[in-house]
Amino acid sequence: MVDIQNNIYTAEYLSFIQKKEFPCVAAKTALTWQQLQCLVVDHIACPKDDAAILEFLYEFVDTYRQSDKLYHSAAIIFKGPEVPNEALFEELFWQRLQALSNLDAQRYGYDRRVVADPTSPDFSFSLKEEAFFVIGLHPGSSRPARRFTYPTLVFNAHAQFEQIRANGRYENLRDTIRTRDVAYSGSINPMLQDFGSASEAYQYTGKAYDESWKCPFLSQHDSVKHHSAA
Repeated sequence: MVDIQNNIYTAEYLSFIQKKEFPCVAAKTALTWQQLQCLVVDHIACPKDDAAILEFLYEFVDTYRQSDKLYHSAAIIFKGPEVPNEALFEELFWQRLQALSNLDAQRYGYDRRVVADPTSPDFSFSLKEEAFFVIGLHPGSSRPARRFTYPTLVFNAHAQFEQIRANGRYENLRDTIRTRDVAYSGSINPMLQDFGSASEAYQYTGKAYDESWKCPFLSQHDSVKHHSAA
């Protein structure tokens, strides 16, 4: 269910998704089906909320796994910085993902359905042994569909997309979103690739990269003993 916090941050995020022109119909479906959860925390550069973020996402994973529906999404909305540029957001984005991953490695392994190496075309971010496609939003994004008032990390369970693909609906969903994004943004996102074609890490922040870019993420899961999420 939607975690409706009585504050401007969550209200603005829901309004952002509800805009008629917003291209991601999957996010709209998650909201319509009350499967979009939100958590508001402080500055994206600060580690003090990492434990709370992780527990929130663990609960989200449990809810997702127990549901028989698709289109679940979890958004972490940060109150600051108010006007990050793409370079700063990229740095802080990976800083937070790395911190969350390091904490997760103390308790769980990496989702075996994907790869932890961000250079691999089979890479996906993992928490509680559940792979996620992570989308970064912020006010300084060059992509209008990613240009939200506050820095935000949106976690979408990777297995959802594989299930949609298995049901034969993935291509139609993908093409619909891309067509709507062209109408909304004026161009197609140059970083778009299907899973297995190139590392999805290139798509996370919304920034355009060339082949020289090196993702700073490094999983510690293989170096730490842990128990299973099962």
